[in-house]
Formats: sequence, C-alpha cells, structure tokens
Amino acid sequence: MKVVIVDDTHINLVLMSRLIGKLDGVETVTFQSAQPALDWCNSHPWDLLIIDFMMPGMNGLELIAALHAGSLSDPRERPPVLMVTASTDLDVRHRALENGASDFLIKPIDKVEFLARTRNMLQLRRATVGLRAEVRKATAELRAREQETIMLLARASEYRDPETGAHIQRMAQYSRLIAAEMGLSEQEQEDILNAAPMHDVGKVGTPDHILLKPGRLNDEEMAVMRQHARMGYDILKGSQARMLQLAAEIALSHHERWDGAGYPNGHAGEDIPLVGRIVAVADVFDALTSVRPYKQAWSMEDARQFLLDHRDSHFDARCVNALLARWGEVQAIRARYRDEGQPA
Repeated sequence: MKVVIVDDTHINLVLMSRLIGKLDGVETVTFQSAQPALDWCNSHPWDLLIIDFMMPGMNGLELIAALHAGSLSDPRERPPVLMVTASTDLDVRHRALENGASDFLIKPIDKVEFLARTRNMLQLRRATVGLRAEVRKATAELRAREQETIMLLARASEYRDPETGAHIQRMAQYSRLIAAEMGLSEQEQEDILNAAPMHDVGKVGTPDHILLKPGRLNDEEMAVMRQHARMGYDILKGSQARMLQLAAEIALSHHERWDGAGYPNGHAGEDIPLVGRIVAVADVFDALTSVRPYKQAWSMEDARQFLLDHRDSHFDARCVNALLARWGEVQAIRARYRDEGQPA
C-alpha cells in the first residue's frame, strides 16, 4: 500500500518513513511541500495521506481541500487522511474534519501511537478496497444475468416475429448511435443498446394470422397488433432489474408519435420518454430498409428522406438529426448486420 507523507521538516519525514517501514507491504512517498504532493496524489493511486498542518505556502488544510475538490469519487471511498499538528486548537481540528481529515496526531509524535493509528487506518483502507472490488464483481454478475434474461426473451420473440435477429441487432446499434450523438453517458448508451432488443417482446401475444399476414392489416387487425406495446410492458414491468425496467419503458413508448398520434397512450412531445423517442427512430428506419411479408425494402436514401419528412410529426427532430449525423456509422452497421441471404 502507498502512504504519502507531507512535512516541511526533513527529520520528520525520515522519522515517519522509518516507522511506517516496519509495517509489511507498505511503501512511502515523501514531500516537503504541499503542491508537489497534490500533483502526485492527483495522478497516482495512494492509500493513506499523512500531512503536517503548518507548512509554508499551502498548509495541510488547504491541501486536503484541494485534493478532495479535484476528486470525482464517492467521499466514502476516498483514502484516509491523518493530520499531524503541534496545535491543540480545537478550531483547527474542526476545520480539518470538515475538509476531510480522518484522524489527528499531536506533535511531538509518540511512536507507539503513530504506528497504531497508521496500522488501523491502512487496515480499514484495505478492507474498503476489498469490499469495493466485491461489489463491482457482484454488480457485473447481476448485469450479466439481466442481459442473459433480455437476450433469451428477445430470442423467444424472434420465433414468432417475421422480423429477423439482424433487425434487432441493427435497431439496437442505431439506438446507441442516437444516444451517443445526443450526449448521453457511456452507461446510458450501453443500457439502451442492451434494452432496445426487447422493444417488440409483446408480439409473443399477437395471433399468427395477424403477425404473419402478407399484406396490409385492416382496422380490426391493426387494433389487435397495437396491443403488443402494452403486452410487452406488462411482461417486463414487474422485474426489479433496472435493465428490464428500461426495456419495459421502451416497449410501451416506442410507438408513440411526437405529434400525439401514436399508441398506446397517445402521448406527445417530451411526454414521451427519451428512450422511446430514440428507439422509435431506430426501429422505423430499419423496418423501412428491411423486407417484410407485406413490403419490399426501401433504399437507404428513401428511408433517410422519410425520417427528414416526418421530423416534428412522427419523430423527435433531435433524434432524427442525431442518427443522420452519424450516417457513415449507420451504413457500416447496415453492412455488418445483414439479414440471412442478403448480399453484401
């Protein structure tokens, strides 16, 4: 473990380094002023900071404040800070605690107390790091199980739906592209990529004579077909898994229209969840450029023009613009995920 020691007196650095050298598996890094220590801590991993309060230039309190101000981590995960001071002023201690100090030692240093405090803080740090690693592992396993569930449900819907697995892959990739262009975080992009394949899972409840009809549906058949959005939501909504909850939201909202003429709820504009607006563009674009029992595939350019013509009516214009801004990547996805039997 790495212990950083900051003290403007050389003999104190030597003394504390030698004492810490008695602990197994611990290395020290020493500085005689605060700024170099701050620069080093901001660019290297460390496990304990031992810092003098009174130093020329930046003092110990200012160093702790600057260090934590530049940290994006959860305060509970920050390494501990041990402040060493000759001052017995309670105000100094209170300000140090407010700035993030974990413990104090009063000069002159008692060797036994110094080693005991240091050992305890390093043991706590080691336990915290270990627990965090276990949490990351458990979280990764949970996300893997969620993704496995999603893919199994997606495969089940493929057996009933004339739309191919390649369609599911393409529209999920298009959805991620839109999310990326709109500035969503990496995690949000990944979540949309993984949840979008479930958008039409409700079609498992649509009768074959409607789902597989090689022609236009009449009004009665269309009413039955439109039930799949609500069915998909009902299938997924009861899960406690965050990914399946997102998939439920997509299933319910991806057939809504910006102008309110969509289904099942007739929501309009920003009342439609953003993920639903994103998947709507991706899904329709790929459906237009794919063969269906009731139509031939459109050209990429014709589908592109359809999206442009229906901005602010069927689609959120920002989602359309985001997809078209990545046109080169759209074409690459189309080429990579081809339907079975489709030529390159």
